[in-house]
Amino acid sequence: MLKIILRTIFSALRSHRVLALENLPLRHQLNVLQRNTKKPRFKNRDRLLWVVLARIWSDWRMPLTLVRHETVIRWHKKGFRYYWRWKSPPWRIGRPKVPKDVRELIRKMSQDNPLCGAPRIHGELLKLGINVSQATVSKYMVRDRKPPSQSWRTFLKNHAHDIVSIDFFTVPTATFRVLFVFLVFLKDRREVIHFNVTDSPSAFWIGQQIVQALPWDTTPRYLLRNRDRKYGEEFIHRIESMGMKEVLISAQSPWQNPYVGRIIGSIRQ
Repeated sequence: MLKIILRTIFSALRSHRVLALENLPLRHQLNVLQRNTKKPRFKNRDRLLWVVLARIWSDWRMPLTLVRHETVIRWHKKGFRYYWRWKSPPWRIGRPKVPKDVRELIRKMSQDNPLCGAPRIHGELLKLGINVSQATVSKYMVRDRKPPSQSWRTFLKNHAHDIVSIDFFTVPTATFRVLFVFLVFLKDRREVIHFNVTDSPSAFWIGQQIVQALPWDTTPRYLLRNRDRKYGEEFIHRIESMGMKEVLISAQSPWQNPYVGRIIGSIRQ
């Protein structure tokens, strides 16, 4: 009895808006129970009502008795998915299609002006009032087919018997000095054919090592190396005088000289 009296006094002190919000879900649940079904089932309009109440009323969990509040949250998430599924139907996926006449115009302009790139053709289309992006122009341009060039790996494989690789690696000593180890690696046999150690490598010293490692009758066609500045003008002239052609790998690309790099890794381990 005391509990009922306290609830009545508390209800009298609350505002009319709060009482109306509390009565609405209670009356709604009574209507759901009065339906001629063995088990009360919520229809879509019932779920929508609870979703709206959960959005505008902070105490919406208090009068909820037929379902758990997690169920209402699940209804809300499901409605969110349905909304965006309706907003983005399958036939609206992706960018709008470029009209056929615009595509044909881009192809014709690229064929008639082979020296014009996508920026130039894009600018001419904008002058004509055709508003398309430069990426679209590049997509529909006609490009001349060129014979594919061989990859770097194919070059190494085809000319392995004519390639010799060189590289340096450092070794710290017990007296806190740094020694430079020079390697000459023959790709055909996967063999280190020459090595030497110095504490002050120079272009002249490196050229002398190449002469010792490669006699005149065994000089390969290509010499593969990185872009280190230790290989100066004297070294370059020595290589040219021996009839070899230097092949420089790209900057910061040690993977282009993999075999000698692998043997250096094995030596370090």
